[in-house]
Amino acid sequence: MTFQIINPWKQIAAAVLGMGVMISAASAAQKRPNIVFIFSDDHAVQAIGAYGSKINKTPNLDRIADSGAVFHNSFCANSICGPSRANILTGKHSHINGFRRNGERFDGSQTTFPKLLQNVGYKTALVGKWHLGTDPQGFDYYEILPGQGNYYNPDFIQMDGSRKRYQGYCTDIITEKGVEWLKEREGNEEPFMLMLQHKAPHRNWSPHPRHFNLFDDAPVPEPDTLFDDYSGRSRLLKENEMTIKDHFHWGHDAKFKGDNEFPEYFKGLGNGEYRRMNDEQKAAWDAYYEPLNQKFLADMRAGKLSDEDILRWKYQRYIQDYLKTVQAVDDGVGAVLDYLKESGLEENTIVIYSSDQGFYLGEHGWYDKRWMYEESLKMPFLVRWPGVIEPGTQSTALIQNIDYAPTFLEWAGAEIPEAIQGRSMVSLFENQGVPDKDWRDAIYYAYYENAAVHAVPIHDGVRTDRYKAMFFPRTREWNLYDLEKDPQEMTSVHNDPAYANILRGMQQRYWDLKDFYDVNSATIPMTRGDEGWWRSRQQEKNALAREGNVDLAFIGDSITQGWEGAGKEVWESYYGSCRKPINLGFGGDRTEHVIWRLTHGNLNGIDPKVAVLMIGTNNTGHSMQDPEQVAAGVQEILNIMKERKPETKVLLLGIFPRGRTPFDQKRLNNVAINQSIRRFADGERVHYMDIGHVFLNEDGYLPEDIMPDALHLNTAGYKLWAEAIESKLSDLGI
Repeated sequence: MTFQIINPWKQIAAAVLGMGVMISAASAAQKRPNIVFIFSDDHAVQAIGAYGSKINKTPNLDRIADSGAVFHNSFCANSICGPSRANILTGKHSHINGFRRNGERFDGSQTTFPKLLQNVGYKTALVGKWHLGTDPQGFDYYEILPGQGNYYNPDFIQMDGSRKRYQGYCTDIITEKGVEWLKEREGNEEPFMLMLQHKAPHRNWSPHPRHFNLFDDAPVPEPDTLFDDYSGRSRLLKENEMTIKDHFHWGHDAKFKGDNEFPEYFKGLGNGEYRRMNDEQKAAWDAYYEPLNQKFLADMRAGKLSDEDILRWKYQRYIQDYLKTVQAVDDGVGAVLDYLKESGLEENTIVIYSSDQGFYLGEHGWYDKRWMYEESLKMPFLVRWPGVIEPGTQSTALIQNIDYAPTFLEWAGAEIPEAIQGRSMVSLFENQGVPDKDWRDAIYYAYYENAAVHAVPIHDGVRTDRYKAMFFPRTREWNLYDLEKDPQEMTSVHNDPAYANILRGMQQRYWDLKDFYDVNSATIPMTRGDEGWWRSRQQEKNALAREGNVDLAFIGDSITQGWEGAGKEVWESYYGSCRKPINLGFGGDRTEHVIWRLTHGNLNGIDPKVAVLMIGTNNTGHSMQDPEQVAAGVQEILNIMKERKPETKVLLLGIFPRGRTPFDQKRLNNVAINQSIRRFADGERVHYMDIGHVFLNEDGYLPEDIMPDALHLNTAGYKLWAEAIESKLSDLGI
C-alpha cells in the first residue's frame, strides 16, 4: 500500500483563504511549524560526523541527521560570508540581490523571507553574526555581532543601535540568547522563526578552555592534498594567498606572543582575541598554549625542523583550533535540541543546520574558502521535520542556498514571489530526499571578490552530479573536472580529447544557466585590481580626478587610453592645451570595468561639461557577448553618469569597427551593439555619433595605415577621430 505525503500547512492555508472558513488567526497559526535555523560560519562538511568526518565527532549535529535528513550535494552560490547570507535572505543570486562581495552594504529594503514570514503571522528573531553592513529588517528581535565579531567577551549590537559587551564565550552566549528567546515565547500561539547564527568556526580560531585538550591523545590526520603543487589546473591557483605554508600569521593563527621571530615562515598579524580576554581567561589560555608554543619555538631556534615539519606543525595548530571551535557549536546545537524536547516544541519545530559555505581544512594546502572546489562549494544541510522526513534519510539531490527562502515561505503558507530564483525544497523533503524528474540537473556558482583578501580571482561555473566546469575571466580559460574519477580535483581535463563533448555540454549548461538566472556580466561591476598596472592606473586617475578642474572626460578602453600613446600629439593639439581634459581609458576594459571605475573614484572631484564614451569592443573581443547584454552595460554606465553627474552631457560614440573585412564576425557584433545603443540618445543629455565610417575605405575595409592591428588606431587614426567629433564638441559647449 502506498500513501501520498502532502504538506498539511499548505492545505490549512488553502482552507482558510480559499474556503473562507472562520478559523481564528491564532488557531491557524498553531498548526504551522516553527522553524529553528542554526547557521554557522565556515563549517566544512568534512568536519561533521554525519558527513563521514574522519577528524572529529559532532554528536549533537548527528542527532539532527539521525532524526531527519543529510543532503550531500548542498552548495552555496557565492562562497564568502556576507554574500551567502544575502543569497539566503533573498533567495536570489548575488548579482540580483546586489551583495556580491564582503565590504558591500546589503539593501535591506528589498524583499526578504523574514519580512514575508512576519506578514503571515510569524514571530522572527536573529541572534549572532549578521555581517551585511546594514541593520537587519524583518525581525521582531535581534542582537547581532558587529562585523565578524569576537570569540571572547563579544560585543552585540542592540536593536536601538547601542552596543553591549557580554563576558564569556561567543558561541555559548549566542546559544543562551537563542534559548532565552524561545523560553520567553512559552505559551504564545504565534509560530516562530529563530535564526541562530554563530561566528564559529570562523578565523581566528579561538577555542573555549573546556575544549583545549580535545586532541591531546593523537594528531589530526592530514588531508591527502596538503602538499598540493597546483599543477594540472589554472595557473591562477598558484597566486592565492591562503596557504597554511606561506600565509599563516604569527599571532592571529599560530597564537604566538611578542615579535615575529621567523618572518620567512609566518606573517605578522597579532592575536586580537587574546587582547580582549580578562586575566582569568588569559591565564587559562597561557597555561595551555605557552608550553606547546615554547617547545616549537625552541626547536625552530635550534634548527631542528625542516620546512615539511614546520608545515605539519602549522596544520595541527590550525586544524585542532578549528575543530575545537566546531565542538562549541555542537554543544550549542545540543542545548537547543534539548530545550525543544523539554518544552514540548520538538514535534512542531523544524530544525535546520547549515553554514554559509564550506572551508578548506588543509586540502590543497589551504585554509579559507572562495574557490569553486568541493571543500568550499559544499555547505552542510541537515534538516529534521518530525512526522514528515523519515529518520536517517540521505539525499544526493542538488540543492543550493537560494532554495532556503522559498522553502521557509512554503512551510509558513506564504506566497513565494516570482522574483525568487531558488526552488522550494518542501516536496523534496516530503519525498524523502528523492528529487522529482524536473528538479535541477546543475547549479550555478559565481565569485566576484577580485583584488581582495587571499587573492582568489573572479570565476564562475556550473556543477552537475558528476562534472564541474569553471571559467576564469582574467585568463579566459576553462577548467573541467570529472568528480567521479578525480574527487579531489587535482587535474583539469578541459584539454583532454576524450572530454571534448562533455566540455561543450558543460559550457552550454553554463551559458544556459547564466541566461536563466539573468547573469549579464556586462552590467555587474568588476575590478581588475589584481593586475598591478591596472590598479596603479586606477589610483593615478582617481588622484587626478580629485584635483578637479576638468571640462572634458574621455571614458573607454585601450582605444581611449591610446590618446596617451599614438594619439598623444593629436590630444595635445585638440584638447590638452585648452579644454581641461582627463583620459579615463584603460586597456582591456569591458563595460563592467568602466562601471566599477566610475563608482570607485574616477568621477570623484570632477564635473565635466562633456564626457566622450566609447566602450564595448572588448565585450565582443573577449567573449562575443550578446549585443543586447553589452548594450545593457552601456546603459548602466549612462545611468551612473546621470545619477552622479547630471549636468554632464555625454557624447556616446558607436563602437569603432574592427577586423579587416565588412563581414568580420566581431565587427558585426559591434554593429549590432551600435544598433541598440544609438537608441539611448535623448538629444539633450545623451548625444550619439557613429563615426566608424571615417576609418574605412570605400569598400568597407579597414586599412592598415589607420588601424595596423585591425583594432587600435595609429596617429592618423586619432586625427580622424578628433576631426570627426570636433563640431559636435563645439555644439555641446566644450
